[in-house]
Amino acid sequence: MCDRRSADRYFIRRLLIQSIASIQMGVWCRVKNLLFGVAIGRTVIDTFGSVARVDGISMQPTFNPNTTVDFVLLSYIPVRFDSIKRGDIIVAISPRNPNETIIKRVIGVEGDVVVSKKKNNTSSTQRFIPRGHYWIEGDHKGHTFDSTSFGPISKGLVVAKVSIIIWPPSRWQLLQSEIPK
Repeated sequence: MCDRRSADRYFIRRLLIQSIASIQMGVWCRVKNLLFGVAIGRTVIDTFGSVARVDGISMQPTFNPNTTVDFVLLSYIPVRFDSIKRGDIIVAISPRNPNETIIKRVIGVEGDVVVSKKKNNTSSTQRFIPRGHYWIEGDHKGHTFDSTSFGPISKGLVVAKVSIIIWPPSRWQLLQSEIPK
């Protein structure tokens, strides 16, 4: 009888150890899968694009009409392959404050001559866009901090191209590369 009881204890102990080992393997597999998924997700976001909120009135009526807040899809690929062209809407690091980003429309590319009107619209000057720079302006003239204030920006400050308005659903649209009148 004593041998039977010790055999049962051995069997129960062995079963318990196997159960704990199985649970530990399951937890480790879940943690490993989670870390792997986060790494792949981060790579996709860094390579292809992300979602951003558009604040302010400088790009009205394209963004935030009637004081709604728009969310847009940012694409990093056009910046990496230097395929930004006139009319594209871009996100750039602000020349005034490097901790902020600005969203503006590309009006001129390197080699262009742009007619720039001052904020008070009383005088205009012709500006040559040097190599490696863009001339950017907000769509809401007079209510924007753009190249009319700080001149052409370096291509190195451009972070992404805005390609789609994704929120609110009533405003879903693919953004065209056009310069408004």
